[in-house]
Amino acid sequence: MIIIPQQADLRQVYFQKIHELLERVEQTQSSSIDQAAEIIASAIEDGKCIHIFDTGHMLDSELIDRAGGLYSFKRLSMKFEIQNLVRKRPEDGEKDRSLEGLMKYALRSSNLQPGDVLVIGSVSGKTVLPVDLALEARQFGVTVIALTSVSYSTLLKSDHSSGKRLFETADLVIDNCAPPLDAMIQVPDMDAAICPASGISSAAIMWAVEAKTVQILSQRGKTPTVLKSINNPGSYEFNDIQMRRYEETGY
Repeated sequence: MIIIPQQADLRQVYFQKIHELLERVEQTQSSSIDQAAEIIASAIEDGKCIHIFDTGHMLDSELIDRAGGLYSFKRLSMKFEIQNLVRKRPEDGEKDRSLEGLMKYALRSSNLQPGDVLVIGSVSGKTVLPVDLALEARQFGVTVIALTSVSYSTLLKSDHSSGKRLFETADLVIDNCAPPLDAMIQVPDMDAAICPASGISSAAIMWAVEAKTVQILSQRGKTPTVLKSINNPGSYEFNDIQMRRYEETGY
């Protein structure tokens, strides 16, 4: 994060910081991006599936069913709700509501299978859900790729009983290079910084992973399923054929 002089044009500062962020990602994460693409391409070639889980930012919306996006990227999401609105009592504060261990049962109810790939996005990587999901998925035989801010997460204590953060639980880690606390610009006379880095960075990383994955599959004689914009004439028919093709071939 950088402290900006009072007279600075924040729009210009933002674009400067984004350019610097993406350049840093390219310089430091290209090898991990290529490894992720190799893992994903090989899994697709073997008939396995690719699952995307994000803790609430943009990945599982940015990547799923997009024009120009790989149709084989599929969202993994879950909802768990308990309704039990009795009056509050002193013992309530002593309960562990982290739901640690729930992911074991959630994965059994999902469509994940051994050999699949699961991409988990979490900026801080410290909360119970993504850590528990990564640990259980690997036990299940799924390859886990973590997308997180290593510099940020390193400063934080894990909420999980294992003491591990997401970057310590995955088969492969891609650092989104977001700064600690995520926001990039400290504005004078404001108590909170603005313009988080992780969303733009993570989206760019995963599109780079897609580009490399398409290249690898094409070199292996596999033409992956990619959708066209619905605003393109004939795209409904084209996409319908592509979606049925994916169901038949897995790629």
